[in-house]
Amino acid sequence: MRVLAAMSGGVDSAVAAALAVEAGHDVTGVHMALSRTPGTLRTGSRGCCTVEDAFDARRVCDLLGIPYYVWDFSEDFLDDVVADFLAEYAAGRTPNPCLRCNEKIKFAALLDRAIALGFDAVATGHYARLLDGTLYRSVDVAKDQSYVLAVLTPDQLAHSMFPLGGLTKPQVRELARERGFAVAGKPDSYDICFIPDGDTHGYLVEKLGARRGAVVDAASGVQLAEHDGAFAFTIGQRKGLRLDRPAPDGRPRYVLGIEPVSGTVTVGPATGLDVRLIVADRVVFPGGRRPDFPVRAQVQLRAHGGTVGGSADLVDGELRLSLDEPSRGVAPGQTVVLYGGVGLQAPAGGPSADQFVIAAGTIVRTG
Repeated sequence: MRVLAAMSGGVDSAVAAALAVEAGHDVTGVHMALSRTPGTLRTGSRGCCTVEDAFDARRVCDLLGIPYYVWDFSEDFLDDVVADFLAEYAAGRTPNPCLRCNEKIKFAALLDRAIALGFDAVATGHYARLLDGTLYRSVDVAKDQSYVLAVLTPDQLAHSMFPLGGLTKPQVRELARERGFAVAGKPDSYDICFIPDGDTHGYLVEKLGARRGAVVDAASGVQLAEHDGAFAFTIGQRKGLRLDRPAPDGRPRYVLGIEPVSGTVTVGPATGLDVRLIVADRVVFPGGRRPDFPVRAQVQLRAHGGTVGGSADLVDGELRLSLDEPSRGVAPGQTVVLYGGVGLQAPAGGPSADQFVIAAGTIVRTG
């Protein structure tokens, strides 16, 4: 097959490209330029898609003896990731820009261009398994990225390759060392690449403007503080509230709600964060198979969080979930992913039922 290897400049994409080459595919490496001013992106261990990452990707392609290109996706990135990030925060929701980048850039804009140029698939360094069109968790549970891939459509997955799904991170680094890749010991990237100094609050104030509002107590309605932008808060936040008085019981307060129109941020005890009911829209069935609802499933609410059992139904195009146990810090804008659970048959020849993705959606309401 003709395979386009998405080269981020890190160890994972380097090994994914190498494994694709060694499997006999005709591989071309491409690095995605996501900023017109790449010097403003984070560098070193905290960033991705920087100038230094482009150089690291080129060196790997040179060692593999494959063609290497840099494709400019900066306009797509600005429109589909950065603008979405700002709009979601302005609306009082909590977005995941890395997930949106996978959905809109790596497996939409990049994949569309690859197919138009005659490539059969795009290979990436994500930790997930793809077997007969079904998306499964990675063997390395700690690095599993099936959550951020669960928003992909069946057609997108049909043109995707995840060579690292059966490996652990230490194994991937060892494979990189064996092949002489300088990135073998390169630290993983994390945080938001387009916020250079890591100050998300400062970035939002700069882009959206200061919008003063009140921080109020959920029980009494008493104003406890003022803020310069409700977008600086997230559901479940405890630190940085700058309240002018302690709670009557002396316990910490947490952000319970955000009202973007008035700018009111409501705070209260940790018990106020308990969520048992979730409604999500923009529902995707990445495996192309819609189960007979209602179903029992394992529910994951964060990229690196655990799962909780629950019941799921599909009503008027929305996922409606009832969790067996309350979860905290669940906010509109986050993604919920359902994995196989009790009573659901795993696809033949694949891992166990609780390892495969059933559906994903964007949370719009909680209760």
